[in-house]
Amino acid sequence: MGQHNYQDNPEFAIEKAKAVIDGAIAADIYVVVDWHSHNINLENARRFFDVIAKTYAGKPNIIYEVFNEPDDESWPEVKAYAQEIIKTIRRHDPKNVILVGCPRWDQDIHLPAADPITGEINLMYTMHFYAATHGKWLRDRTDEAIAKGLPVFISESAGMEATGDGPIDPKAWQDYIDWIQQKGLSWITWSVSDKDETCSMLKPSAASSGNWKDDDLKESGKLIRGYLRQLNQ
Repeated sequence: MGQHNYQDNPEFAIEKAKAVIDGAIAADIYVVVDWHSHNINLENARRFFDVIAKTYAGKPNIIYEVFNEPDDESWPEVKAYAQEIIKTIRRHDPKNVILVGCPRWDQDIHLPAADPITGEINLMYTMHFYAATHGKWLRDRTDEAIAKGLPVFISESAGMEATGDGPIDPKAWQDYIDWIQQKGLSWITWSVSDKDETCSMLKPSAASSGNWKDDDLKESGKLIRGYLRQLNQ
């Protein structure tokens, strides 16, 4: 953030990304390496993924996400960008999963379903939802994409409004969780942070080293902890 963003300070950003990736590998968990942008910045993204793929090629923990949330870009624009980044990654890492975003904040999943990237292996396409904003129409759209054979990964989700703020809608969130379980989809929630917003799961009292008590968690954190414990029994 600020002067520490990749564009202004790429060495710092790479150092921080590697620290997280190395920690995930040491803990034997998956890590999604996400180019967190709403706009196409091909050259910066290409340099970033060249370094990451060269450093971690073959590590089974790594999942590459080439574009967090396209907003006003068309699917042909996103597709062309993704194809270039996929080439960069595959020069070093021929097999690990790559996640590809779609227009309108990862909601227009029907567009890649109608025109997917071909000639590549281990690609998935991302859908994002915030349950208090995105209703059954998005699940139906995703069902149609899956029925066409599109591999879908939910790389960002939560139970409040799409702003990340506002009230949580527990019923709408549960509807999504039930659907996810029925479809057998992988999902990630947003976010492990202590910012002053509904989606940030931690209170300022939460230690950066983890081992959080219920008193360290905001409502979204408690709900997510409950889901994880229930679904991983």
